[in-house]
Amino acid sequence: MMRTVFIDGEAGTTGLDVLRRLEARDDLEIIALGDRRRDVAARREALNAADAVILCLPDDAAKEAVAMIDNPAVRVIDASTAYRVDPAWTYGFAEMAPGQAEKIAKATRVSNPGCYPTGFIGLVRPLVSAGIIPAGWPVTVNAVSGYSGGGKAMIAEFEAGGAGAFRAYGLSLKHKHVPEMTRHTGLERPVLFAPAVAAYRQGMLVEVPLQLAALPGSPSVEVVHGALAEAYAGARFVEVAELEETEAMTGIDPEGLNGTNTMRLHVFGDRAGEQVRLVALLDNLGKGASGAAVQNLNLMLGLDERAGLT
Repeated sequence: MMRTVFIDGEAGTTGLDVLRRLEARDDLEIIALGDRRRDVAARREALNAADAVILCLPDDAAKEAVAMIDNPAVRVIDASTAYRVDPAWTYGFAEMAPGQAEKIAKATRVSNPGCYPTGFIGLVRPLVSAGIIPAGWPVTVNAVSGYSGGGKAMIAEFEAGGAGAFRAYGLSLKHKHVPEMTRHTGLERPVLFAPAVAAYRQGMLVEVPLQLAALPGSPSVEVVHGALAEAYAGARFVEVAELEETEAMTGIDPEGLNGTNTMRLHVFGDRAGEQVRLVALLDNLGKGASGAAVQNLNLMLGLDERAGLT
């Protein structure tokens, strides 16, 4: 049976990428408003007529769109930050925990994760769950993304050549991703988040440094790696690099998984040492945004989870 999908906000970066991934498929029909997309009545009709809606809007506009939906059969995926810590919404990181994909498949309201939180949660949640990182531990995350994650204004600034090569931001330590990162890892203290953007379009690295000797039990590099490998054994879109692979690496390219819905986790560290650098590599427009939205859509509509993503 052909399923219908409406992308509200298809003109934005995430919306355009979701549309690109869906429009070539023969199992979905896209409801397109064209010139009528600013027509409130037309939007309301589309929001209530689709089998599934993907919201690619700013927070307030996303909340407004959700309020316009009165058809209980419509399933919603929201790509904004509006509902990511709302307990009434299911968090759309399918590999986050056992049974999460099944929760997404049954849900009518799913919040798509942020790009930085996807990398951070992917690295840290299994270690908190395993007791390697205590819930009260102060955790720092450093990250760099391509400029496409910053919206139209930032994209225009970088592509005009006036933004420089590298920019640290979030300097007030009040970044909107912090509550999401903290809640979905099971941490009890707010994460210290140090994001940056660089002069390339897409792709990202998310890094969590840990002093192993300071952690309870002084876990080894092998123990940390083993906990991650066990957590993602059999996962379709999250990989854990072998220690032998990471030991042979002299660098890591943030653009290395662009165009995919894959996230690869690395554990860098001297096996005889007392420190480790956990690094997640992903496409901020793939597993960090539109790819994850398509994966969630597939789960919610009972389709092949990999459709449109391989």
